[in-house]
Amino acid sequence: MLSITKLRIATRKSQLAMWQAEYVRDRLMAAHSGLEVELVALSTKGDKILDTPLSKIGGKGLFVKELEDARTHARWPCRYCRPLDERCTHALPEGLGLSVILEGADPTDAFVSNHYSSIDELPEGARIGTASLRRGLQMREARPDLQILNLRGNVQTRLGKLDAGEFDAIILATSGLKRLGLDERIAQALPPEVCLPACGQGALGIECRLHDPELIALLAPLDDADTATRVRAERAMNTRLEGGCQVPIAGHAVLDIENETLWLRGLVGNPEGTEVLRAEGRGSMHEPEALGIRIAEELLDQGAGDILAEVYGRAI
Repeated sequence: MLSITKLRIATRKSQLAMWQAEYVRDRLMAAHSGLEVELVALSTKGDKILDTPLSKIGGKGLFVKELEDARTHARWPCRYCRPLDERCTHALPEGLGLSVILEGADPTDAFVSNHYSSIDELPEGARIGTASLRRGLQMREARPDLQILNLRGNVQTRLGKLDAGEFDAIILATSGLKRLGLDERIAQALPPEVCLPACGQGALGIECRLHDPELIALLAPLDDADTATRVRAERAMNTRLEGGCQVPIAGHAVLDIENETLWLRGLVGNPEGTEVLRAEGRGSMHEPEALGIRIAEELLDQGAGDILAEVYGRAI
């Protein structure tokens, strides 16, 4: 019998972040009769600085660091993290970890445009908006003639800039648009062969204190083993590469339950978008981290280490 009767979940104030927190709240309350869950919405530095690329101001960890600090110092029993996309690839503070990973949604990137149905239809020199070096790199690969422009803000802000004519198209996460009921805005879900997703994209994780076994038991019913297996491989690759938003890194794992295998594809590029390295491989679904590390090592052998060392100023 669990003694926890009240849980506080820290979240950003954006509409998508609130949707995610509310979804986790509802799942927890359905799993535990009598549990009270309070949402605590906070603004972060990443939400406030919108005129500078993320790679220039410290990365997407800006969106979660203040939530982690607040949760730790306020001694909250739990904190709900962002989806396990680029925003959750930062190193977690000591004592905190991802206790569960919920069933994942569509991990692809979405091509969004009011006038064109696919990236191939864009005219020469068209303007594409994205805040992601990873997305920008792969859009340049697919269409070297396009203008890749920085686009910051929440989903609604980005869509508003598209509607105002500032861009011919923008790239967003398919999962985020679907969760907000904006499926109709998706002109094309970009296949991984065109735009390899970010590590963990589309998945939802819950971050909490690792030394609190009762809390971890409370959260356990929300864990999805298949999604967790895929994400563990992707995150292991990213961790070995010490990935952040200063470098374009992608990782996408596909689970074959029947054969008990995982297929992982990885990508690393330089920030300028002039060099792209790829690696892929298959391994046991029971050892996802080993597969992730192996693919990372293959990328490092190809020259990813030089790219990362130049960005981070040290050997990887």
